[in-house]
Amino acid sequence: MQDTTPTGTGESLGRTWLLSADVRPTKQRLALAELLVGDGRNRHVTAESLYGSASEHGAQVSLATVYNTLRTFCDAGLMNEITVDGHRSYFDTRVDEHPHYYWEDSGTLTDAPKSAVAFAKEPEAPAGTSIARVDVVIRLSKNT
Repeated sequence: MQDTTPTGTGESLGRTWLLSADVRPTKQRLALAELLVGDGRNRHVTAESLYGSASEHGAQVSLATVYNTLRTFCDAGLMNEITVDGHRSYFDTRVDEHPHYYWEDSGTLTDAPKSAVAFAKEPEAPAGTSIARVDVVIRLSKNT
């Protein structure tokens, strides 16, 4: 794994990211955090793709640990889970509300510009509830 320790700080971006949400930086969480935010860029990953990256970088984590860690990161507000269909979820390190493109031909998820979607009015939440967030996924396929 690449060294992402800012010069002179003694802390990696992954460790700083975890500590910002009071997530205990275990060895496995640190390894996954470095893959997710270690270079300062946002990521859209599936549990399987993150597991594959971790294995390539020599991190000793099981797929179950990856799933549990992603859930911990989501619960802490470090990531959002974006469900694109009934059996595929992506995890996004960019946590502000923004739309996504789902590229059906390649099975990838990317950020869409906020200007891609405009709501005239949000729907009213049922009594006793409030809207937690709005997820918009725009599905794209190549013209044939």
